Amino acid sequence: MSNPAGPGPETVRPSAAAPGPIGAGAATAEAGPATDRPAPAADVRAPHRDSAPGGRPLRLGTRRSKLAMAQSGMVADQVRQLTGRPVELVEITTYGDVSKESLARIGGTGVFVSALRDALLTGGIDFAVHSLKDLPTAEPDDLVLAAIPVREDPRDALVARDGLTFAELPPGAKVGTGSPRRMAQLNAWARSHDLDIETVPIRGNVDTRIGYVTSGTLDAVVLAAAGLNRIGRLAEASELIDTSVSLPAPGQGALAVECAASNQELAAQLAELDDPFTRAAVTAERSLLAALEAGCSAPVGALADLVADGQFTELRLRGVVGTTDGTSLVQMSTTGPVPASDDEARAVGRELAVAMLAKGAAGLMGERTS
Repeated sequence: MSNPAGPGPETVRPSAAAPGPIGAGAATAEAGPATDRPAPAADVRAPHRDSAPGGRPLRLGTRRSKLAMAQSGMVADQVRQLTGRPVELVEITTYGDVSKESLARIGGTGVFVSALRDALLTGGIDFAVHSLKDLPTAEPDDLVLAAIPVREDPRDALVARDGLTFAELPPGAKVGTGSPRRMAQLNAWARSHDLDIETVPIRGNVDTRIGYVTSGTLDAVVLAAAGLNRIGRLAEASELIDTSVSLPAPGQGALAVECAASNQELAAQLAELDDPFTRAAVTAERSLLAALEAGCSAPVGALADLVADGQFTELRLRGVVGTTDGTSLVQMSTTGPVPASDDEARAVGRELAVAMLAKGAAGLMGERTS
């Protein structure tokens, strides 16, 4: 059953869209629908070959950012151990990596995965590793999401000057983020606590974003805790923002390991990396996103987690939709048995979406995909 939730207050190069985010270059997107925007031909660099013995190296397609390379390297090590085969990283540039437009303007999530998926379908690579929140919610028939490994911390992280927490930021503090979802929730939380902040749209890789703080351009930036942890920079966060303040993007903190559906042997091997609970949780979150028919710039957050009352363990799915200024939010949750299948997990997401739409969520999301 769905209930209202209580109020509560990405790796990347800069853009030039209006209202213009600080910086210019590639960016990591929030979760959302696929884009129809055509991507340029994939720019593929020479592979980084693992030295392990075995048969023909498996080719792992990855974006070129420091975070993407770190994530893919982790999966490559695990796949090498599973298969006994060497793994080489094949760097691929996506449309989202080269476009200087804002994420809302270029279409959101699909821009970061289409070139990788093209390489899978043409046989240029054997499998790909994505940040799950970058994947469109519809899976192509000729590809399979072979594994969703154990999820990292899904929370957002604040990196602020002088080690300040969000509540300690000075009046008029400038907080940078490329995410409408974060803007909506942080502005709402600040408003409810009589705090005066200005959220500033930014793009850029982790170094660039944190550099806005160290240079004094911004008072703080908000990034995904999982990304900071994977590149060894989580200690620079001054606060891990509680999910009662800011729900993450659907799938945030999780990785997706994808291969061609026709390669059943590899899909079966990669499935050994799958974590059933993580898959159930993110499937429910992404089902909520799909059922809301959210547009590419919609501020939508969702998180499924386990709750225990000492006797039973259940899955709780929370969702939020809001305006970026934080003046209007629809926050709801539903709790029930842990899903035993993908279909059951999708049903949980659809149920919550229906309840949120009935409370007016559609009017807060701008353009929808229907």
